[in-house]
Amino acid sequence: MNKTVLITGSSSGFGKLAAKTFQREGWNVIATMRSPEKENELNQLENVLVSRLDVTNQESVTQAVNEGIEKFGKIDVLVNNAGYGGHSFLEQFSEEQIYDMFETNVFGVMRVCREVLPHMRKQKSGTVINITSMAGYMGLTLTSTYSASKWAVEGLTESMAMEYRPFGIQVKAIAPGAFGTNFVNASDNNFEGGDDEIRESATKIGAHFHTVVAQMQKQSGQVADPQEVADKIYECATTETPVHNIVGADAEMLKGMIDSMPRQQFIEKLDELLLPKA
Repeated sequence: MNKTVLITGSSSGFGKLAAKTFQREGWNVIATMRSPEKENELNQLENVLVSRLDVTNQESVTQAVNEGIEKFGKIDVLVNNAGYGGHSFLEQFSEEQIYDMFETNVFGVMRVCREVLPHMRKQKSGTVINITSMAGYMGLTLTSTYSASKWAVEGLTESMAMEYRPFGIQVKAIAPGAFGTNFVNASDNNFEGGDDEIRESATKIGAHFHTVVAQMQKQSGQVADPQEVADKIYECATTETPVHNIVGADAEMLKGMIDSMPRQQFIEKLDELLLPKA
């Protein structure tokens, strides 16, 4: 019997690539997304169920999980990929925007886990993979809210790995680096909030940040390919890997810096790297 994976946020990016990767390897795939009626690729593949799932809506989560189990019999792997970023100073985000980000990036992950875990406990096996970010390893300028949400999921993952190991369930996190990001022009930037001083500063820092990321990728000599993340997801689903995993040349470089020096020294290095010279 083929194994089955449920992936949230499968309409694009890492989620869609992961869905295709598992399908090529002979898995049953429950590819979930908020607007399945717009999907015209995954629903053409054999053994793929394209299903509606909004991680912020419990009824939607329950229905998608039940549909997947009814179709394929079980869920062996859950990939919590749905999420979004946001870049600005803390005070540029409204309280509603902060709550919305945590609703998707943190509470959404918890919501889907809580729906799937009882099924995994019943079958005494399973793997949960939470997609986080290198922003979950370090605080970065203009990512205070986003980093907070991703740090939360890294901590959640580590605790869950201990809690659910006795039930035969593995829980892991994957933190990608900057794959194809366009920091300055990204739709999730909120540089227009706040007063003149903070808007000017955010725009200036954002432009410098974008330049630094591009330079880091160039220096690594590698083109950031999102398929690397899909491959890492499959690796974590099918082999013994650590609880915390990173992927991407820039992520590996930053993790090397974190491990090689005292934390305060690392923070000061980041300041030098990411903040434009006055």
